[in-house]
Amino acid sequence: MSIAVSIRHRIGSFDLDVAFESHGRLTAIFGASGSGKTSVINVMAGLVQPLLAKIVVDGEVLTDTAQAIAIPVHRRRIGYVFQDARLFPHLSVEQNLHYGRWFAPPRERYADKEQVLSLLGLSALLPRKPNQLSGGEQQRVAIGRALLASPRLLLMDEPMAALDQPRKAEILPYIERLRDELQIPIVYVSHSVAEVTRLADDIMVIGGGRTLAFGATAEIARRLDLLPPEERDEGGVILDMAVVSHDAVFDMTLLRAEAGEAHVTGFAGAAGTRARIRIKARDVMIATERPNKLSALNIFAGVVTEVSGTDRASVNVTIDCHGAVILSRITRQSCAALGLVPGKPVFAVVKAVTLASSALAPRL
Repeated sequence: MSIAVSIRHRIGSFDLDVAFESHGRLTAIFGASGSGKTSVINVMAGLVQPLLAKIVVDGEVLTDTAQAIAIPVHRRRIGYVFQDARLFPHLSVEQNLHYGRWFAPPRERYADKEQVLSLLGLSALLPRKPNQLSGGEQQRVAIGRALLASPRLLLMDEPMAALDQPRKAEILPYIERLRDELQIPIVYVSHSVAEVTRLADDIMVIGGGRTLAFGATAEIARRLDLLPPEERDEGGVILDMAVVSHDAVFDMTLLRAEAGEAHVTGFAGAAGTRARIRIKARDVMIATERPNKLSALNIFAGVVTEVSGTDRASVNVTIDCHGAVILSRITRQSCAALGLVPGKPVFAVVKAVTLASSALAPRL
């Protein structure tokens, strides 16, 4: 899987100048409202004719203004899932799904209807009309319709922006299944740190129409300076860990990685599978001695590698835990009291309840 994007375009007084290349299964475009996220995928879809651009998906050139190449929208074989489901209200779920399949020429069809129904849990919904569905169910149908067009690329423009938290929790596992089980690249647009760090392999951060950063999710997640103020409390680090065991009595799962062991609430997967854990910087306490008789179950030994200022009251402390990085945001007063400087041995302490299994993403 590969996606290479380079775009320079002007929309009114707004300049768009972005570029990235990803080999991940799901690439996120992250940024605040008005940063240009939707404009990028509209150019990719062929809905906007750019001034200068080159779009290549798995070696297939869709747009190259230098070579006067612009594959028409209907021949790009791109699935597009919008913020709202945009289902036909007079058609049943099954008829809406068939509408997507109609756009794929028979010789190019690869999507298996039964597989799509199973992936998205749609079988029981087939006879219903859209007004009989919840918001999460409507979005699952919209995704299924896009997949049945047998796309070479799936674009998702903030597909959960209009959903409440319970509906988001319902649909996230389905998007994870698409990422892990289908062999097509996905570009996912969002302004939610929680969503992109859970789902993405790579993240492009966009601001003011320009690429601010691009890289692996674990690298971008700890760049708190890239986050808009309203999302800064969601910043932290990503750790990919192995599931060791689940304690059914206390409903706790034990995970293990280079950084050490982590206990999380709930069932995070079968033993031997992989899980992605997100540790918010604001949830990490620091001790200079190993804590004893503490309710917090997760204690990671490490060494301070960096102390950087964020504002007059707070600092970010970067801790190397056997090669893995944990980030903590604490007050300047606490930093001074503990004498935190690069090279100082410390213990990062995280409450298990802040790492609930609902915030974990299974990794295949």
